[in-house]
Amino acid sequence: MNFFPWLTIIVVLPISAGSLIFFLPHKGNKVIRWYTISICLIELLLMTYAFCYHFKLDDPLIQLEEDYKWINIFDFHWRLGIDGLSIGPILLTGFITTLATLAAWPVTRDSRLFHFLMLAMYSGQIGSFSSRDLLLFFIMWELELIPVYLLLSMWGGKKRLYSATKFILYTAGGSIFLLLGVLGMGLYGSNEPTLNFETSANQSYPVALEIIFYFGFLIAYAVKSPIIPLHTWLPDTHGEAHYSTCMLLAGILLKMGAYGLVRINMEFLPHAHSIFSPWLMIVGTIQIIYAALTSPGQRNLKKRIAYSSVSHMGFTIIGIASITDTGLNGAILQIISHGFIGAALFFLAGTSYDRIRLVYLDEMGGIAIPMPKIFTMFSSFSMASLALPGMSGFVAELIVFFGIITSPKYLLMPKILITFVMAIGMILTPIYSLSMLRQMFYGYKLFNASNSYFFDSGPRELFVSISIFLPVIGIGIYPDFVLSLSVDKVEAILSNYFSR
Repeated sequence: MNFFPWLTIIVVLPISAGSLIFFLPHKGNKVIRWYTISICLIELLLMTYAFCYHFKLDDPLIQLEEDYKWINIFDFHWRLGIDGLSIGPILLTGFITTLATLAAWPVTRDSRLFHFLMLAMYSGQIGSFSSRDLLLFFIMWELELIPVYLLLSMWGGKKRLYSATKFILYTAGGSIFLLLGVLGMGLYGSNEPTLNFETSANQSYPVALEIIFYFGFLIAYAVKSPIIPLHTWLPDTHGEAHYSTCMLLAGILLKMGAYGLVRINMEFLPHAHSIFSPWLMIVGTIQIIYAALTSPGQRNLKKRIAYSSVSHMGFTIIGIASITDTGLNGAILQIISHGFIGAALFFLAGTSYDRIRLVYLDEMGGIAIPMPKIFTMFSSFSMASLALPGMSGFVAELIVFFGIITSPKYLLMPKILITFVMAIGMILTPIYSLSMLRQMFYGYKLFNASNSYFFDSGPRELFVSISIFLPVIGIGIYPDFVLSLSVDKVEAILSNYFSR
């Protein structure tokens, strides 16, 4: 056991320090902004320090473990711990949230509440990645909903109330299934509820019951990560939300679903996962094609990027369904890679909107000349999104391909079919990415307008874009940065499948 409560501090710090925002002077947003950013930075430094000095890479077991009794009646503990699967998403959360608070600089209305909600989300996200207790996992999962709902309904676009309501209905609906699954697993086979991850991982269930649990959890994660057909809240939410909220949604929130799928469905319910994985494979393949075909039809810039997110998350699902070391590592790499690229694209879409006040692609055009820096960053991230070699997306998708091709679970024909369809998806990605760039930046539409009010991206925005661009290139050139974290843990999870 670790004596110093690193994880508790990392989970509790943002929300508790964030609640002090309301005591800051109301006049002047500067204090509030700097306060929020310094909390995010302290948190990021704490995380990096704790993980560098107290986390052993070659150990697949849970580290930095903490366990405090919370509610005696039904044996509910505050249990935290991290392993190779959760360390990547936690660091991604810290990085993207810090940059999102920097991106939220222009927000002036009710900025105390806005920044507090962002910090509350921060705690919930890190909490769900580091929970080692089923009920605690559920509570942290739920902690997300209220901040996102408020951020959407108060700082969104014209249809913000519609999209906020749709978001809460979908995600709260999914959470009901999650709660039922958690309670079912906790109460199975004993009078005392056992909610500990370790006990659940070693518990064996009748196959029929395991399938029911699996399906319940799958619905909850399908809403979050969006898996078709439960994805329709995502384009609406992204289309209306403020871009700093979009960065958190695309960069972190979608990853929680994929994380839950590996952490709970794969680790605790291996028989059901073997049964369901061919279906997941089919759904993932359909998702890549469907979203890639729907994306070019979107007039709204943010909705077009949102559909590209749905398409890229299809690779994660396929990697998880391949049940191979390579495939699962590829899925984890895709989670991290898409976290960076998705957040960056939404950030750039938002900063462009701040300048030209247009959201529909067919009204734009010719922005490249007055705004060369934004054009350069947008093009670079679009290339990353369409998996250009040398960028993180390429490595992740390539490893997922290898995962399927080497999977012993599937026959040759289905493998060839799936690989072929995925390849079509990868061909469709450049079509919508490049046509988006063409509609925005080339041509003469806005260039003919009086462009006295266009100004290019400032130092703050350049800093945010470049900060995200460096890891995208870094992972593209040297993917072991991320893979070395998860390799041992992935082997440990998959040993369940082949040893039984």
